[in-house]
Amino acid sequence: MAQTQASVVYCIECSDQEATVFCEQCDEDFCEVCHGMLHRTGQRRKHTAKNLQVSNEAMSQELDEAIKDADQLAINGTAPSVLTGLSLDGTIIANGTGATFGEWLTKRAKYVPLRLDTQERALLRLLEAALNVSEYTDRVDILSYSNKAKRIVHQIKDVCYILSGLLVTGDYKLGARLFAENSTRDNEAFFQQVFEVGRRYKIMNPEKLRSNYGKLMYMLMDSVIPEVEQALGFQCVVPIKTVYSFLKERQGLELLHDDHIALATREISPEFKSRDQVQAEIQRKRLSIDTLCKTYATDQLTVEDIERCLASLSDNHSYLKANRDPCDKMIKYLTKYFHPNTIETGYSLAITAGRHGHRLTHTHASQYYYVHQSLTLWREIVHDMFMLWTLADDDMTSSGNPYRLTNTGQGLNRIQPCHQVSKTIHKILHRAQKKCGSWVGSSVIHLGDKNVPNAFMFIDKYNQVSRILAPIVLALDKLDAIQDEELVHYIEAMYGSVDQCRKDILFDFFRFGFDGSGGDNYFDAGSWCSQIEKKKYFPIFLLTGFIGFDGK
Repeated sequence: MAQTQASVVYCIECSDQEATVFCEQCDEDFCEVCHGMLHRTGQRRKHTAKNLQVSNEAMSQELDEAIKDADQLAINGTAPSVLTGLSLDGTIIANGTGATFGEWLTKRAKYVPLRLDTQERALLRLLEAALNVSEYTDRVDILSYSNKAKRIVHQIKDVCYILSGLLVTGDYKLGARLFAENSTRDNEAFFQQVFEVGRRYKIMNPEKLRSNYGKLMYMLMDSVIPEVEQALGFQCVVPIKTVYSFLKERQGLELLHDDHIALATREISPEFKSRDQVQAEIQRKRLSIDTLCKTYATDQLTVEDIERCLASLSDNHSYLKANRDPCDKMIKYLTKYFHPNTIETGYSLAITAGRHGHRLTHTHASQYYYVHQSLTLWREIVHDMFMLWTLADDDMTSSGNPYRLTNTGQGLNRIQPCHQVSKTIHKILHRAQKKCGSWVGSSVIHLGDKNVPNAFMFIDKYNQVSRILAPIVLALDKLDAIQDEELVHYIEAMYGSVDQCRKDILFDFFRFGFDGSGGDNYFDAGSWCSQIEKKKYFPIFLLTGFIGFDGK
């Protein structure tokens, strides 16, 4: 029998994770990872299973479809008070599993950072200025015979002194009240707030704090070392503020179970819509926000607080549109122009190690599945990036999770175990494998080793996905919107047609962008991106507005 505690059924195999799948032939409950591992091959592959919990992705897909239906009704002049397509009664989405949308959104809100207010943005500017002049990692992550703990304490205090000085110059009265007679340890809450604001802002804006975020996290990683914390006299780390924690503190979690929150937090996309359609969606969203504010505003939870929480959830949808959607579009392009069992003349995806810089040997079908599984895995990781980032933050700032400074072949790096991230990413990997059906190559996840030394490197690695795919997808999409006749004639003369031009670009990307040429070293990593200027189709990229893969 699987272990049961507080009405929770645990996996019969690992006895550690909550059971989410019931195998009818085995007559046992498994967690998703163990079930996938045991039933991936052999006779067990034919076993039938039943989900014990609702799929978050299925929930979000059904919600999107319902919102589209509701918007269409609104445009036609019949605006329903509740969403059609899903049976909502304030909390319930009837999707056959008995799970509720409120429960799903509550779970997601635990990892959605709260948008910064005006005061916090001022603190963010202080932190950025202090980190800009700090040489923390240059002074700490070195091989030296001096006492490392003393170096760490000295550098952290330097950052605190800089913050104090900047605060005094910006707001003399506030600075004088905080620091006139008190030491740094007496202003623990102030420094905790400043550092928390920086971490929260970075999660919501991955393109910001590109160099300073590493300094901040490595400093906080050092600050939780018991010896350092004792010498400092105060703690630098507090949990990141999320929508869930903010609402819970103000007794407003009922907000997440309301029908209107689906429309109040949605991302309004203008693509392929008329101005009237966009305006109708905006008005419907505004109406939903106003309704929620009137219903749930209290002395503890003001109208501004509610709007801030809704804006934070909307920010999460905006992030997914900007970072996850390029993966979805690239998968659609792959399935549209290529097929694993059909090879068009001149468009075989087959590659051979040692030729043209390839490091892998794949047949056309293998390369197709390899590209498809890579894009699918990236998509699943980006979908849960806020959760992974929050767990990475916890792993890095855990006092019981020490690191070691090691030469990994790419300089000195902090190698640190990533327990929470590892557990979650294995579940995501299983989800991707389940979607793909088969898996080409190794399914090993590098975490806490010389390839991916710590959780910070892991997050930074997968933040590059959208920076690579988004410019390519944007260029491919803009090919259909070209109005200049001379440019159209140029493309037709070079490639035959706009569609053929797009296919040639994708063919090159799927072969040379997924051939292993960037593996195991940082000098050749992303080699396809670094050599795009030499490609035949590079002028096409420039003519569609391409400015680079780094947003610069």
